[in-house]
Amino acid sequence: MATSLSSADLVYDTALLFWRTVVNIFFREVRPRGAFHIPRSGPVIFVGAPHHNQFLDPLLLTLEVHRETRRRVAFLIAAKSMKRRAIGFFARLMSSIPVARAADDAKPGTGRVWLSEDDPCLVLGDGTKFTQEFTPKMQVMLSKAVGSVVAEVVEVLSDTELRIKKEFGGDSGKGTSRIREKYAELKEQGVEGLDFKRLPFVDQQEMYRHVYQRLTEGGCIGIFPEGGSHDRTDLLPLKAGVSIMALGAMANDPNVKVQIVPVGLSYFHAHRFRSRAVVEFGSAMEVPQEYVEMFKQGGSQKREAVSKLLDLTYDGLKTVTIRAPDYDTLMLIQAARRLYKSPGQYLTLGQVVELNKRFLAAYNQFKDEPRVQALRTNVLKYNRLVRDLGLRDHQVYLPTQKASWKTLGLFLYRLGLLMVWTLLALPGVILNGPVFLIASIVSRQKAKEALAASVVKVAGRDVLATWKVLISLGIAPLLYGFYAFLAAVVAIRADVPWQWRIWAPIQVIVALPFIGFAALKFGEAGMDVLKSLPPLVVALLPGQQRSLNRLKRMRLELSNELAEVINEFGPKMYEDFDKFRMLAPASSAPPSSGTPGIWRRKSSVGAVDAQGNLLVHPMTWLDERLFGWSRSAQRGTSAWAGGTRSQDISRAATPDVSDEEDTGDYDD
Repeated sequence: MATSLSSADLVYDTALLFWRTVVNIFFREVRPRGAFHIPRSGPVIFVGAPHHNQFLDPLLLTLEVHRETRRRVAFLIAAKSMKRRAIGFFARLMSSIPVARAADDAKPGTGRVWLSEDDPCLVLGDGTKFTQEFTPKMQVMLSKAVGSVVAEVVEVLSDTELRIKKEFGGDSGKGTSRIREKYAELKEQGVEGLDFKRLPFVDQQEMYRHVYQRLTEGGCIGIFPEGGSHDRTDLLPLKAGVSIMALGAMANDPNVKVQIVPVGLSYFHAHRFRSRAVVEFGSAMEVPQEYVEMFKQGGSQKREAVSKLLDLTYDGLKTVTIRAPDYDTLMLIQAARRLYKSPGQYLTLGQVVELNKRFLAAYNQFKDEPRVQALRTNVLKYNRLVRDLGLRDHQVYLPTQKASWKTLGLFLYRLGLLMVWTLLALPGVILNGPVFLIASIVSRQKAKEALAASVVKVAGRDVLATWKVLISLGIAPLLYGFYAFLAAVVAIRADVPWQWRIWAPIQVIVALPFIGFAALKFGEAGMDVLKSLPPLVVALLPGQQRSLNRLKRMRLELSNELAEVINEFGPKMYEDFDKFRMLAPASSAPPSSGTPGIWRRKSSVGAVDAQGNLLVHPMTWLDERLFGWSRSAQRGTSAWAGGTRSQDISRAATPDVSDEEDTGDYDD
């Protein structure tokens, strides 16, 4: 038994090593936050949200848990996904537990249906075959026109009548009203009733048995309780499964003490290659024993226990997730956070996420205040002006002086550097171009298919990254094999010695990954340079300097106004506001050791900045040594001090020291 378990762990770790490599290639940076909250022993259920990145979400969570604690998480995965060859293969290697979902096996029903005028739990049909197609415990799902609402069948009365357990959409009656309104609308058009689907009854006993066994053995389970991936800005209603798992395991064995750890995943352009992510672990929650006793009693007591634990889990998720009611509010919060941070200040990805959460909580509480509404209007106006100039917020302060020969020289230098990085990246881009092209086309097609089949997705972006990774993993080996074949053909046609005919394809196979990696790094450097050009172009265009200066003044005024609003309302929300403000600041990047010199530059906070290493980023060194931006920089305004002058120099940052976390801030 021990040997078998050891073998399973070895297979798990090998698969995890492979996926860690894939994740490190796809993501530019993944940062854990609050990892000290992860229990080092005992049964744990990791509850993740929001589920914005289909199959990559569980991978990121699993990798961070394993990195911090060496614990192995078995995730619940849809049985439908397990049937896919590649996904199912790796899911089995990583001990995933399949979950059958009734919606995955939905089939169209015969005829059309509507609700009885007298009884909202009585479904009537025209041309239906209820006695042949339905049995008790099955479910009936209405069309997308009424939100794809679902209800459980409790009794089949005839071919045209069946009774459901509860009203569609819950006891609030909203679902019933919507269905009747749609029915009346269709009837006016000469259509009798709504389309529907029949969902089979799914027995989850086998799944729960596997979950209980793993928890009893002191293992870890991972679950995304929203039920499926989506691209909404707020959480979907949580499914009760996580509560049943925790309570059921403790009810079956009094020695089992399950802990629930909420995990929030925050992405910066989740669907894009080389994006960033933060995995935040909340405080571990112990399952109250009183809920377990209620669960054992069954009936209404059991349902109440499940509901209470689900509410507790939801409250835990609220502490680690950013939950905006809509996209516009999310954009507003991110803009305010950028204005609150002074230009010379450095925030880690974790602090960016925390600041977003605090701003969102404060905005939701004080959004009806006149001063907050006025600030919202001005921030949105500022955002529009920034977009009109083709800039991003962190570029408004670049450059800090009027256009001159230095501005022109810096622009030409960076343009030349962009050409150099482009030329260095070009071979790898060309060789791997088919992979990128096919992955992009297929992923977009899959997103359209997912959107058409879902009632919760907005644009289907939650599946893009997953399919980009899967398609790349499938196409790259085939493409590299084709290149190796071409190398062998060329060697044979060139009539080279037989040793070279053998080694040519091998060398190509070995060299291609390194060429691809080099293209990746050179391409990143080139993109950094490209992003730094717009403010220089704006500064060089005749008449644009005045617009840029006006935008700078507007940003400064907004930053001060925001600081004053925070000073007014912050103490009403946070007891420790006077001590930590909105967030305990980390005002500068961690300094490196060493002394400044020709190869290393001194940063604005007096420390030697590793990014100034000429061998790492020559643009940084030349920007300051040749063009001398730091000596002529102006001092910025710090919102941390309520509008007072900052002691940190706000220099005209080169791309590597710009506010990089803002350049990929979600989906601008």
